[in-house]
Amino acid sequence: MNVLIVLGHPRPESLCGALADAYERGVAEAGVDVRSLAVTGMEFDPNVRTEEPTDQHTEPDVRDARREIEWADHLVFVYPNWWGTMPALLKGFFDRTFAPGFAFSFYDEGDGAGHEELLTDKTAELLVTMDVPPLVYRLIQRQPGTNAVTDATLGFAGIRTTRVSYFGPVEGSDREERDAWLAEAEALGRALESGPDTRWSGFRHSVSAWLQALRLQFYPMAWVAYTIGALAAVGTDAFTSLVYWFGLSFLFFLEAATVLSNEYADYETDRENTFAGPFTGGSQVLVDGALGFREVRIGIVVALSLSGLSGIGVLATGTGSLAVMAGLMTLLAVLALGYTLAPLKLSYRTLGELDVAFTHSLGVLLPGFVFLGGDPLDPLPWLVGLPYLLSIFPSITLSAIPDHDADRAAGKRTIAVRFGIGGAVRFAQATALLASLVGVALYVSELVPGAYTALVLLSVPHALGLVWLLERRIPDEPRRIDGPMIAALSYLLWFALAPLVALL
Repeated sequence: MNVLIVLGHPRPESLCGALADAYERGVAEAGVDVRSLAVTGMEFDPNVRTEEPTDQHTEPDVRDARREIEWADHLVFVYPNWWGTMPALLKGFFDRTFAPGFAFSFYDEGDGAGHEELLTDKTAELLVTMDVPPLVYRLIQRQPGTNAVTDATLGFAGIRTTRVSYFGPVEGSDREERDAWLAEAEALGRALESGPDTRWSGFRHSVSAWLQALRLQFYPMAWVAYTIGALAAVGTDAFTSLVYWFGLSFLFFLEAATVLSNEYADYETDRENTFAGPFTGGSQVLVDGALGFREVRIGIVVALSLSGLSGIGVLATGTGSLAVMAGLMTLLAVLALGYTLAPLKLSYRTLGELDVAFTHSLGVLLPGFVFLGGDPLDPLPWLVGLPYLLSIFPSITLSAIPDHDADRAAGKRTIAVRFGIGGAVRFAQATALLASLVGVALYVSELVPGAYTALVLLSVPHALGLVWLLERRIPDEPRRIDGPMIAALSYLLWFALAPLVALL
């Protein structure tokens, strides 16, 4: 590991300078390669004077600093807290050194305008001196300067901060206190022998990576459909039934296994995807190295095991036919995992959109109905779930548009790949209108009395607005389309809320 210590105090002989020296001694004792950089010794203009930072002349010291940062695996910034934040000189260092093209790059792709982090292979920590008591700075002042460095600066470039250490109040401190701070700084440097992460930062990073990998934002879609099925079978008594909760647990862990399997199987596609976002392109945890392949494999096995145990709980407590309940759970598991996994690999056969629409609507609504004693041949769950199924098609079809080129290169035959982006838009528009038409027809005809209310009528203007939006906002080439995706995902609410509210 390579460590770069950046001293941001304009006076090297300050307490910050002594802390930097103590930290460096600790790093040397740990046997880690270390270099130091004093910002005050650099010759550069700290002000960005051109409209574009990249148009300004780059001084030799700024180029040297960037080379040092590139060399480093772990960056250590030592500076005083002045007026709640960093000294002006250090701010100028960040302004000139962390420029576009080095620390990050901008892109403007429709709704996906944003930036790419270019220093994601690095970690950092801060050693900050202050006159205010650190507890006051943290809890009352809410550490604005630290947030500016860790989130708005380092985080913007992809650098993960592992530790922040405060030393203070400096004013009024005696020699004994300062010696203790120097000893602490030296111990922090020695701690790098076991890596840059503390136990807490490592745990926090691991939890964050797993939450990112699980993509929890997609789970409610299936949970609502499952609950609608359970309510249709026994009403609100479903919530006091043990089988309802076993079934919900079965769905949660099966969904977890599915998204992790997709992450594993779609690695090559995700790696080539330049338009990944919150709704498409996977979670990117494997691509970014936040999790390893072995960890994801273990996660899949654990999730499947827990889903299987929950399924046993369903069979033990459910009031439906054992054969039918077991068959539905098996079918759902096969279809969910078969989205990307062999031998089905449905997303490679232009069946992925249908698979997702079914497994997140009828595929879970029907088990919710059957687990609590409903007859699988009863037309009620099938009719209630049909508009929900149709309403999922627009969002799942549109989500493949940013992935178009990467999917085609990987051999995935999504609707967008097989029929082109224009064909995917037409399919999304048609299914949006059809979902609204079927939902309104069920309400007017009262084929499923009590399952749909006038709330479903609001799907009509939403469907028409979605058709118009897709006509105006979807580009002819792959790019992020966050706005239309939000409109398509929110469209699901009419076919989830209408029956859910009616059955409660």
